[in-house]
Amino acid sequence: MWNNTKKRPVIILTGPTAVGKTEISIQLAQTIGADIISADSMQVYKGLDIGTAKITHEQMQGVKHYLIDCLEPTQAFNVCSFCALAKQAMEEIYQNGRIPLIVGGTGFYIQALLYDVNFAKEETSHHDFRMDLQKKVDPQNPEQALDLYEQLKKVDPESALAIHPNNTKRVIRALEYYAHTGQKISLHNEEARKQESPYHFLYFVLNMDRALLYQRIDQRVDQMIQQGLVEEVQTLQKQGCERSLVSMQGIGYKEIFDYLEGVTSLEQAISLIKRNSRHFAKRQLTWFRRERCVTWIDYDFEKAKQQNIKPTQEAFQRIMNIYQAWEAIDGTKKHI
Repeated sequence: MWNNTKKRPVIILTGPTAVGKTEISIQLAQTIGADIISADSMQVYKGLDIGTAKITHEQMQGVKHYLIDCLEPTQAFNVCSFCALAKQAMEEIYQNGRIPLIVGGTGFYIQALLYDVNFAKEETSHHDFRMDLQKKVDPQNPEQALDLYEQLKKVDPESALAIHPNNTKRVIRALEYYAHTGQKISLHNEEARKQESPYHFLYFVLNMDRALLYQRIDQRVDQMIQQGLVEEVQTLQKQGCERSLVSMQGIGYKEIFDYLEGVTSLEQAISLIKRNSRHFAKRQLTWFRRERCVTWIDYDFEKAKQQNIKPTQEAFQRIMNIYQAWEAIDGTKKHI
């Protein structure tokens, strides 16, 4: 259930989109004396607030957050830059005598940080190859993206199953890795999972009934539209953000770009955001099921009802029971 060592501690709280990570993460951070590092590939960008369901200042309740609003939308962000920034944040948190709490749904980033996977050499040396592939894809021509996806299916069918055809960034990443190593990135990821982590960690994955999760996703998208997602994308456009940017490839942004450019109607764009978000949640769950040393926290709605508390509170109580046992056994804070 947990990694029992004398290494420095780190807690991971993750799960699919819309599962309720924010509320529980704040309560957990306040209770155990943690600061939060966001493991979200889009919330790092300034101005991408509504479409990323970014935590607000009020929701933070005084808990310090890292890797939120760090970059301009025109800047690139990848697993290599995430790990570098996250490690800097962790050192600061340890120096302050607190525990890093990694919160977010980008499993690939979490894995790379937790097992200290080094992508730095590959990221820098293969830049030209990556740029050549990116130039071959016109965001307004979906067939070109599908051509790349078909290439990936031929060389790494396992990765193709795990990556959505429209996720051009990850498709290119997988092709790039194969071209320069001769190995499948899916195999690389499996090997990374077998590495020993340099951290003493607890890894929680929140989950709930699939139908309910999908309902929550649909409701969240409707709420984003009501809050002004279309206007947010229009503002980003006026600031010079083009749809080819990494930041504009996120779910919610690329679909609204299509609407603003007359490719789809607003109704179609909303439907696509919901569908793509549900597919993304499914892929997230698939990823977390492959990870080692993971504790699944499935919401127990019946038990919460019996206790007359919210399901998130019941889930939090189970997390704390595990954390307290872990801390008692290993003296967690002695190793900060």
